[in-house]
Amino acid sequence: MQYTKLGNTGVTVSRICLGCMSYGDGKWRAWTVGADEAREHFAVALEAGVNFFDTADVYSNGVSEEITGRWLGEMAARDDIVVATKVNGPMGPGPNRRGLSRKHILEACDNSLRRLKMEYIDLYQIHRWDYTTPIEETLEALDSLVRAGKVRYLGASSMAAWQFSKALYTAKEHGWHRFVSMQNHYNLISREEEREMIPLCIDQGVALIPWSPLARGFLEGDRAREPGKGPTKRAQTDQVARNLYFHDNDYEIAAVVQKIAQEHGVTPTQLACAWVLQAPGVTAPIVGATKTHHLKQVFAAVDITLSAEEVAAMEEPYRPHPIVGYEQPNPRKMVR
Repeated sequence: MQYTKLGNTGVTVSRICLGCMSYGDGKWRAWTVGADEAREHFAVALEAGVNFFDTADVYSNGVSEEITGRWLGEMAARDDIVVATKVNGPMGPGPNRRGLSRKHILEACDNSLRRLKMEYIDLYQIHRWDYTTPIEETLEALDSLVRAGKVRYLGASSMAAWQFSKALYTAKEHGWHRFVSMQNHYNLISREEEREMIPLCIDQGVALIPWSPLARGFLEGDRAREPGKGPTKRAQTDQVARNLYFHDNDYEIAAVVQKIAQEHGVTPTQLACAWVLQAPGVTAPIVGATKTHHLKQVFAAVDITLSAEEVAAMEEPYRPHPIVGYEQPNPRKMVR
């Protein structure tokens, strides 16, 4: 495994982050892996040198955090690992059990710590932008968690670049702890973040830890155009992937990746991961899987070197995509 710093911080993380959305009880998503099976995943990751783990309270309604905390608590020394989780998604039917109000953030953090069975969270991230709460309230609440010792660093995920810029300068203006990482949607078939968000993060020294770096398995080449078909339960039932990908030129990109992967003697997934790892600004793509052999393949991707010609060949078929993965502001509603 290779390691790097998390943006401008002093904390060291593995170049691959294990995404824990795959671990749950099957009620939230049909393809999730239960606790007993997940144990081997954490063992394989730790053996490979992975020290960075990402989950969220909303994943399987807290069960992912419970599984993550259970196995990391058994297998790893707390000081050796970096644990990230997220807040914003609905955790109950009540209107105050979601979003980024001070009330919900403080309660959600305590609940995450309880489920993880940990005294602190290394990286606490806002899962999305909250249009109903002033950003000042959100940032002050997050800052108070850092000062209370419950959180070490703050991060954000998927929003417009102007929103992230506003959050960064607002925190600086008030002397609050700033976001050190951006978990954005970025892979070979969704590169819209290269326009504004990635340059902003590079300029500000913010770590990029992309979600869905492998396009949810699409680049492997086994995703059928017809809904409900595919070799795995996730391929058959992952409606989120259907909303994100499956454009005609996405298949063109996948075909190029498969060709170059064959020439390299690696899998298309490994090649796709290698591409993300070499992209400017990227610290650690967040990779999840439901099979341990897929994890082992991805962990080996850190050793793959791509030529400039190969990178250009994989990027050439790309065409602009609609921005997806987070709620878009409606300018008409923003006019006062």
